[in-house]
Amino acid sequence: MRRFVLDTSVFTNPHVSAQFGETPVQVLETFLALARRCPAEFYMPLSVYEEFRTIRELDDALAGDVETEIWVRSPQRFSLTIPSDVLYEFIDEVRTRIDRGLRIAEEHTKRAGAAADMDPELITHLRERFREAMRKGLVDSREDVDAVLLAMELDAELASADEGMRKMGNRMGVKLVTAAYLRRVMENLADRDAPRP
Repeated sequence: MRRFVLDTSVFTNPHVSAQFGETPVQVLETFLALARRCPAEFYMPLSVYEEFRTIRELDDALAGDVETEIWVRSPQRFSLTIPSDVLYEFIDEVRTRIDRGLRIAEEHTKRAGAAADMDPELITHLRERFREAMRKGLVDSREDVDAVLLAMELDAELASADEGMRKMGNRMGVKLVTAAYLRRVMENLADRDAPRP
């Protein structure tokens, strides 16, 4: 049986969640209906589930339905071993990003000149560029790490639109499923498992 570890991006990223519906409730209800038919197990680490519940403000009935179809389970952090090469690459990448972020800050400071008050547009531009330089394509939260580690532990497929999670998962040999194709994958599994007439 196939196993999937889900990231919040499956339900919150507009490019991914649209495959399940137009509204947050439709997205979740469609996913749950497919999960009931699909011969697969779905998991979500507790940290990711708590983040998801905060974002979506699930009522008790819907939360109960989610917990019926999705196993909420954290990885066994103290017994897992990750390759040291992954850690070294991560440190190198963080250092490179910090340097890149500093260069962006320096550039914007020079553009602002000696003026005491920076132009609000310039500050917004600085924040956007800094955020992109520092976070895009990088695992930057415990929730992200929990999902990658759980997928590794369970030998499950990681379903996430987050570039950093996919990149780290790939480095660690974790199976990946393109989050934007998850509905089709679930339908194919359900159809394959359906009784033949």
